[in-house]
Amino acid sequence: MPIVPAVPRTQLGTHSVVNQSEALVDVNLFDSDWILTALVEASGGASHGALLSRFGARVGSEEVQYWGELANRNSPQLRAFDRFGRRVDEVEFHPAYHALMALGLEAGASSIAWTTPQAGHVAHSALLYLLTQADPGVGCPISMTYAAVPALRHDEDVAAQWIPRVTAARYDARCLPASAKSGCTLGMAMTEKQGGSDVRSNATVAVAQSDGSYALTGHKWFVSGAMGDGFLSLAKVNGDDAGLTCFFVPRWRPDGSRNTLELQRLKDKMGDRSNATAEMELRETWAARVGAEGRGVPTILEMVQHTRLDCITGAAGTMRWALSNAIWHAQRRSAFGRRLIEQTMMRQVLADLVLESAAATALSMRVAMAFDRAADGERAQELLGRIMTPLAKYWVCRRCTPVVAEAMECIGGSGYVEESPMARAFRQAPLNGIWEGSGNVIVLDTLRVVRREPEAVEALAQFLLAQLPRSAETIDSALTVFREGDENRARQCAGYLAVLLGAASLTEFGLEALGAAYLDSRLVPGAATSFGAAALDSALVAELLEWGTLESGR
Repeated sequence: MPIVPAVPRTQLGTHSVVNQSEALVDVNLFDSDWILTALVEASGGASHGALLSRFGARVGSEEVQYWGELANRNSPQLRAFDRFGRRVDEVEFHPAYHALMALGLEAGASSIAWTTPQAGHVAHSALLYLLTQADPGVGCPISMTYAAVPALRHDEDVAAQWIPRVTAARYDARCLPASAKSGCTLGMAMTEKQGGSDVRSNATVAVAQSDGSYALTGHKWFVSGAMGDGFLSLAKVNGDDAGLTCFFVPRWRPDGSRNTLELQRLKDKMGDRSNATAEMELRETWAARVGAEGRGVPTILEMVQHTRLDCITGAAGTMRWALSNAIWHAQRRSAFGRRLIEQTMMRQVLADLVLESAAATALSMRVAMAFDRAADGERAQELLGRIMTPLAKYWVCRRCTPVVAEAMECIGGSGYVEESPMARAFRQAPLNGIWEGSGNVIVLDTLRVVRREPEAVEALAQFLLAQLPRSAETIDSALTVFREGDENRARQCAGYLAVLLGAASLTEFGLEALGAAYLDSRLVPGAATSFGAAALDSALVAELLEWGTLESGR
């Protein structure tokens, strides 16, 4: 046989990495996001710019981005018993989770809405929006800690003890009585197996005790923020259907003993894996009544209204996270002789995603601004926030999944592997559309608002007409469906109204070109399901891509 000459080893190498993007890290996610900075300023949050800039730099750092990866790769573990067989009902988390919680809480993500005199809800939403881009999972306990404050205010004693603890802007992960901790977090234990969103079918029973407290017995199917220091829950006093009442359930009783909050198992969720969600058994569990007996739903809805704001914000932040990675990749990857960002159809798709992300972010900031202005005594803004919140929640959360899917497709195969943040974003994307009421529930809630508070519809009409006068006919047609309570067309018209609200919010905040483009493009057949279908003008595409690009040092 002829001898085949050896090939020099240097000629055998095949692992030169070319035409690949580097990771999107060490970018200030606030300063470099022109859309977010413009919206925060326009919604009254300019005084928080320095805080948000520091936070944006930290969240965008390679270290914190890696924390998000680690916290999701190492899911929380239930520790129901100690080694001697005593119940402890604790959850153990990876250190990266604790680092993320400390980062968010100590920046004020759960407290700033209640402790700052100006634009507190806007600042809260901006912080949560940024934190979502490192890890959405920690947003759940942070959101509930923030949102519980209005419900806690229904009882003077509970409020006096607990509001200072949950607004301390401190993270203390130790499982100790609240009086021994520097800061506390809260969760929600509302959903039961047989009811889900239909909380009036809850079966947990509350029995009044001689000292004025209550003993709760029942099973909670989804307990969010399982290691919270306390939980808002619903139970029926003496099992009476008319007695559905809101209760505050602390992890430790006032006498310093462990309360009977028995964690049965942790949910093995598709996404949101850094956060612990549990099933909890209540066995004559100590609780304090919050709000009037039989008024549980109206009381807890004050918390839900605020967590729905966070659903909007979380979905918008997830969209931005996915979009930023897609544009970053397209700017650095070439195919068929040109960079992806230079190719016409890719530019159309990415620009369309920028529009969707911008409208979602504007809706989040506009609802937050309504909350701030309502707190200042503006009745019209209170009414607007009441009806705008479910409409924005319905639409933005529904749009998150297709946005993330399209962004992943822009990246291609390297976006589909678990090493990519896109896989985590995709699993996370449906969550906010389910949490705090899925689509049908949210639209039904909007119909209830219209029925009970018709003046809220008029506040919405005035806002839309002031910003979008050329859309008067569409506005009137959609609002008529809600005024008439037409469930057959309610979902369709909820979508129309949400698109109008997105365009109106962008317009009010000074981004008129984006608002007009969003409204016009979403009226094109197929635009709601196929990004890039609207065939945007090339000059507008260039402007949108400039708005959507993150760059170091911008």
